Formats: sequence, structure tokens, C-alpha cells
Amino acid sequence: MYFCGAMKDKLLIIAFVLGFGCPVLAQEQEQEQERASLILSSDIVSEYVWRGLKLGSASIQPTLGVEWRGLSLSAWGSVGFVDKDDAREIDLIGSYTTGGFSVGVIDYWCTDPCPQYFRYKAHHTSHVFEAFVGYDFGVLSASWQTIFAGADGLNKSGRRAYSSYLELAAPFHFVTCDWQATVGMVPWATDYYGAPNFTVTNVSLRVTKEIRFTDKFALDVFAQLTANPEARNAHFVAGLSWGLGN
Repeated sequence: MYFCGAMKDKLLIIAFVLGFGCPVLAQEQEQEQERASLILSSDIVSEYVWRGLKLGSASIQPTLGVEWRGLSLSAWGSVGFVDKDDAREIDLIGSYTTGGFSVGVIDYWCTDPCPQYFRYKAHHTSHVFEAFVGYDFGVLSASWQTIFAGADGLNKSGRRAYSSYLELAAPFHFVTCDWQATVGMVPWATDYYGAPNFTVTNVSLRVTKEIRFTDKFALDVFAQLTANPEARNAHFVAGLSWGLGN
């Protein structure tokens, strides 16, 4: 009888602790989800290559932004530190992600051809506005980008091309490193990508090794080999990337 009574008391205490602790834990998790997250990182690359196109030499590329419940607002930049003729770039990115689905808009700007940031006049601006949509299936991700305003390229008829880009990426883990194979293509003619018609502009393989110092700070060392079949060109890029979370 004593054993049964003692066991009953213990069960009551456990039930009380669980009943009191679970709501507190759930409340803490809910508060954690309510908090905005800081996006703060920077890359140093030996060459600035984007979608198979070389846009600059060795560059520093910082990112600053915030993320809350799948909504993200960030700024990304690039500035060369070797070639004084490299264009400076600032991109503003707004996106929403839920599960594997993502959608957003990007405002690209660089000092070439127009060095004035607050110039939005048609045919006299360096701003390029692009909408994108994508889905991450885990073993494969797919994304589609289309320029809808700004300094877009021209098609064969000399009209706005609504330049678009389709990319497929497959991440995998091998010999303690993270790898990603990517294929990017331009679906129709546009001089923005130097594409006379449907063409593949980006075939790349990237390997990354993470070096973690704390729970909130890590350094990635990466190398990427990129080929542009349309331009008959290739690039080999190495770099460092660090990130700091809150």
C-alpha cells in the first residue's frame, strides 16, 4: 500500500511538472518564432562570376538583412579590391519562403552604365528589377527568374526581352564536404546574357567546407568550377564566407 501511494504521489508530481512545463516550453518556442533573425555575412571571392558570366575580379560581397516568419528583406553588395575598373553593385532583395517554396523580387544596381543610384528613368538607369520563384525538393531545387523592368536586354527584334533564367541545383555530401552541381539556362534570345536563343550559360560544381568556431559563427572555405558553353569560357573561383546569427 505504501509503495502504491508513493508511486501515485510521484506520478502526480510528474504530471504536474509536465502539465506546467509544456505550456511554458510551448510559449518559449512561440516567442522564439516571433523574434526576427539577423542576416549578416560576407564573402571574399577571387573572381565575381554570376550565372556563368564574369562580372568582376577579386571582390568583397557583404549581406545584411532580417528574416521573420519566412519574410526576408536584405541588401547584398559587391566591390572589387584588385581592379579599379570593376563596377560596384548593390542589390535589394525581398522574399517569402514557406516549406520548400520561395518567391520574391530583386532590385539589381551597379555603377555601369549609370553611376547614379537614384536614377530610375527608362533607358537611363542601371537598375534591373527581377521577379523569381523557386522550389526546393531536397535532392533538387529549381528556380525561375524574369526581368520585368529596368535595364533589361533586347531580343532579336530589338525589343525588351524580359530576360529569363532557369536554374537547377543538386546538393550532396561527399568526403566531409558539401557539394552542389548546378545547371543554368536562358530560355530565349536576349543580349543581357549574350544568348542568341535557348542556351546553357552555367554548368558549375561547388565544394564547401565549414569551419565552425561557435554556435553563432562559422567560416566556409569554398571553390567553384564554372563553364559557360555559350561563351565557350570557364572560370575557377575560390573564396571565404562567414556568417553571424543572433
